Amino acid sequence: MTHIKTRKYAPRATMLATATLAAGFSPLTALAADADADSAKNKATDLDQVQVRGSWFAPSSPKFTAELLDTPKSVSVVTEKTIQEIGATNLVDALRMVPGITFGAGEGGNSTGDRPFLRGFDGQSNMFVDGLRDVGTQTREVFDLEQLEVVKGPSSAYGGRDSGGGSINLVSKTPKLKNETSASMGIGTDSYARGTVDANYVLGDGIAARLNLLKHESDIAGRDAANVSRWGIAPSIAFGLNGPLQLIASHYHLETDDLPDAGGFPYGDPATKTTVGAPIVPNRNNYYGLIDRDFQRTRADISTLDASYSFGEHKLRNIARLGNTSNDYLWTQPDDSKNNPNNFGTLWRRTNNRAIDTKTFADQLSLTGAFQTGGLKHSYSAGVEYSEEKSSKGSYVIGGAGTNNPLTGNQTCPTTGAATGYNCTDFYNPNPKDPWSATHPVTRSDKALDIDQTTKTKSVYAFDTIELSEKWLVNLGLRWDDYDTEQVTPVLNKAPTVLNNSDGFLNYQAGVVFKPTANGSIYLSYGTSSTPPGMDSGEGNDSISAAIENLKPQETKNYELGTKWDLLDKRLNLTAAIFHTEMSNARVTVDSGNTENAGKKAINGVEIGINGQITDNWNVAGGYTYMDSELKDNGFVCGVTVPRGQPCPAGQYIVSPNNGNMFPNTPKHAATLWTTYVFPFGLTVGGGASYVDKQYGDAANTKWVPSYTRWDAMIGYAIQDNISLQLNVQNLTDKTYFTKAYASHYASIAPGRAATLALNVKF
Repeated sequence: MTHIKTRKYAPRATMLATATLAAGFSPLTALAADADADSAKNKATDLDQVQVRGSWFAPSSPKFTAELLDTPKSVSVVTEKTIQEIGATNLVDALRMVPGITFGAGEGGNSTGDRPFLRGFDGQSNMFVDGLRDVGTQTREVFDLEQLEVVKGPSSAYGGRDSGGGSINLVSKTPKLKNETSASMGIGTDSYARGTVDANYVLGDGIAARLNLLKHESDIAGRDAANVSRWGIAPSIAFGLNGPLQLIASHYHLETDDLPDAGGFPYGDPATKTTVGAPIVPNRNNYYGLIDRDFQRTRADISTLDASYSFGEHKLRNIARLGNTSNDYLWTQPDDSKNNPNNFGTLWRRTNNRAIDTKTFADQLSLTGAFQTGGLKHSYSAGVEYSEEKSSKGSYVIGGAGTNNPLTGNQTCPTTGAATGYNCTDFYNPNPKDPWSATHPVTRSDKALDIDQTTKTKSVYAFDTIELSEKWLVNLGLRWDDYDTEQVTPVLNKAPTVLNNSDGFLNYQAGVVFKPTANGSIYLSYGTSSTPPGMDSGEGNDSISAAIENLKPQETKNYELGTKWDLLDKRLNLTAAIFHTEMSNARVTVDSGNTENAGKKAINGVEIGINGQITDNWNVAGGYTYMDSELKDNGFVCGVTVPRGQPCPAGQYIVSPNNGNMFPNTPKHAATLWTTYVFPFGLTVGGGASYVDKQYGDAANTKWVPSYTRWDAMIGYAIQDNISLQLNVQNLTDKTYFTKAYASHYASIAPGRAATLALNVKF
């Protein structure tokens, strides 16, 4: 029996879709259904008990040409069952227990939305849906997710342009040949109400349809005023599920309308009255925004056509996508630029706003299969991709006195109240109901002046896992990208400003795998990534500008030595790896004042994971990540103070004092533990903890969020085979901690304790 298994892409219903894989250090528990519906174990709970078969489970991407046990890279897969079990309702919730992932805050340059950091690198632009890049910033939902797949380390060989830390792929639910409907209705503290429906029907010979529905309303636990509201619908239909020729058509629609809580609290040190240090929290419930002003409305429409044909040991597949997303917001950032909290006990209500629409077209044609040359067995995947992304970015204009304090003409707030236009508020006792909008009309900026950016990418790739013998495998991957991006900024009564970057870059993934036994592997791998200017379509940290438009892509490389083991008849999975990631030509300012590819930063780390069943009833999972990051060469900075917007005088540049500092948003230590136990009388009890070390918000390492430990708990009870109750308590001890650190002004506080009770029904 060969260790390589050909990917024929059977319907996902046949792929052990309820198992959780920790082959890449997912610390989440795995539960699976018992085959005997009449057994006491199966009656224990709707959170069906499962046997973990880590190396048998496969990610959705055809670019993985071996089982994950034999893939020389850190990959985590989080299933729908795990997402349900921990009570997650969005992407941040679903990923919160994966060590090595943190989250950054948005502002003006970085849109407010999902902004994960993977191994210290900003992954906001490294999001994928069903293997195709998803560039529009959103707060992503989980109601239509089959699973989440996290590839860690430079991964441009898999997905093209990449920030260097890895990528996250969201796998959508698709039809299967089984009549099955599940519904969940939940209520909870903080006005929580959530309902989902997942209905799958067989319509004919090889034909099935699936419909997923969502409605969600809730406040934010421990926070005044803030709330979220969203609804979604995701229909899909499939033909030929029982034959070699298959066609799946699907659409995803999600709308949100929130009173956002992105601001949190400003950094500061009351003892020294400076704006450095940890966030100042007079009361965790304080909400500095305005009900009368703040909003965030997003919309996502994604249509996908997935066609495939299997012949022999090979499969030809084409997946095409049309996407249209929008993200409109105006919210309050608790600014500290004038040190108002320390000087006056007040706060300036700075506004951040954005109105952006993003349209995408992507097409991926691939051929996968297996063949043999002489005594060598190959499992391969090759393909071509084309994508075109168009974004249009505008803003909201605030009339009247604007957001400055009319008494001072700037952001200084010695007093508060109506005389300040309610742009200044009491830091210790803010009033989110201040009547702001009556004297501050808000209008959309002239769409004719929106900044437009178009990015086109043409790619070709190939992967091959070669079995040299039963003991030795070689994994190879290669990708070429032809990248072109152009940004057009209209200027009133003048010619527009046009920025452009065109380049081609080659990336690869190579690894060797030694199998001392069939259930274990030891691997050594090397991978690269390229980060070109403008790769984020104007949405985040890699926006194009005049200073960098002609620069080469930043290049990152990663060395990794790891091992993966399936124990206890493949019920328990153990993983460990050490890695070194290095960006050798980071964009920095040099002593001439120009920006060049001259910087260097590196991170050394260790990841350890355990996941599976110790006994038939006891599941345990955990993970630990150590990341030692360093800004080795951060360029130069101006050694004298100059007015904002003015150039540094010649000869006044000095070596950056940030050299040797840690990466922002990169904790040195992070650990998780989650466990469940199934009792024979219908009760499941689960609990977990996550620890995240201190994180800096800025490269100067002067602003940070403290370390924290968070506890969660779950109880499930099976009323009968198809009806169960599930109680989740998030942040069990009501811990005050911060989940996101922005570089300059503020950090985002986490929700307080919240409890939800869900009734889950299957028929």
